[in-house]
Amino acid sequence: MTATRVLVLNSGSSSLKYQLLDMRDSSRLALGLVERIGEETSRLKHTPLATGGESRERTGPIADHEAALQAVAEELAKDQLGLDSPQLAAIGHRVVHGGKSFTEPTVVDDTVLAEIERLIPVAPLHNPANLTGIRTAQALRPDLPQVAVFDTAFHTTMPESAARYAIDVKTADEYRIRRYGFHGTSHAYVSRETARLLGRAPEDVNVIVLHLGNGASASAVQGGRCVDTSMGLTPLEGLVMGTRSGDLDPAVIFHLARVGGMSTDEIDTLLNKKSGLTGLCGDNDMREIRRRIDEGGADAPAARLAFDIYIHRLKKYIGAYYAVLGRVDAIAFTAGVGENAAPVREAAVAGLEGLGVTVDGALNAVRSPEARLISPAGSRVAVAVVPTDEELEIATQTYALVRTDG
Repeated sequence: MTATRVLVLNSGSSSLKYQLLDMRDSSRLALGLVERIGEETSRLKHTPLATGGESRERTGPIADHEAALQAVAEELAKDQLGLDSPQLAAIGHRVVHGGKSFTEPTVVDDTVLAEIERLIPVAPLHNPANLTGIRTAQALRPDLPQVAVFDTAFHTTMPESAARYAIDVKTADEYRIRRYGFHGTSHAYVSRETARLLGRAPEDVNVIVLHLGNGASASAVQGGRCVDTSMGLTPLEGLVMGTRSGDLDPAVIFHLARVGGMSTDEIDTLLNKKSGLTGLCGDNDMREIRRRIDEGGADAPAARLAFDIYIHRLKKYIGAYYAVLGRVDAIAFTAGVGENAAPVREAAVAGLEGLGVTVDGALNAVRSPEARLISPAGSRVAVAVVPTDEELEIATQTYALVRTDG
């Protein structure tokens, strides 16, 4: 029997997301989330899609990631989908930062683990949790291929002119300072699905992908290859996000230290957790911001300003990437805000008619889980809403790497 199932794990510092997929038809057999790992109030929610059963929940202390994955294995076993199944081909892991070393999915060995660990200084919030998930899975299934799929890998095709910062080369190389980009699995999936939506091959299509969630990033994809992206050394650079500032003058940091007397840690917290939409108006949820704008009242002006700043930055990146690509076939909106906030999509392209970019109001207002065009028929540049599927992308890359003809 050929093993065709892939378990996808996304390990956070105190959470574990998972999906089990059958790669014969890319169907989901089960999915779930363990949250608040290490607390007394830990919670596991498991949904067995293969059997059509109802979601199940477990609450109570789950001490660590090993206990969390063991609990996941127990839930899967109840549905005859256990980790001991001979149909399980591999476990695919989301790893946020692969630096320049990893340009494609990679079977994990000691050397790979060491390099992921070496990259912790440039991804201190993510790579340690990703490593924990890999090592935990290795302990439970040491005989099974563990595959690391890197958020940064899709962006390693950027030319040096886009990836390099204009600082001293020796210093940059010594400390691995360059633009890496993130959300790569999403940008890869969405750019490819956009080409499919247009009925064209990915290598024939130039796409601007706008991944707009609490974290947000843009990419310029030329013939299936990333040539520029908005996030940099870390996910802080680029677009205005839920709690992150995005682009700002680096001297702001020196000013806050010298004049404001703030420590490095305080500035880090300010820019990553207390800025963006939260810093501007106190909310990082676009739905709440739009409600405040629509209802008017005392809260409306701050919400309107936050929205306008968000859109202004987004529009600047659309224009910049139009220039980088030279020819744009499509602009694709994805992730929580991109897929669901029609006012954001409308505002982001307003005034770009001269570039061949516009949306149809009625099409834009439709809510659907399907990939779809929201631009008028015959538009020079297609505008699309393409729901992202990072778990499927990780599973697809994992299975392509480990499958055999057995």
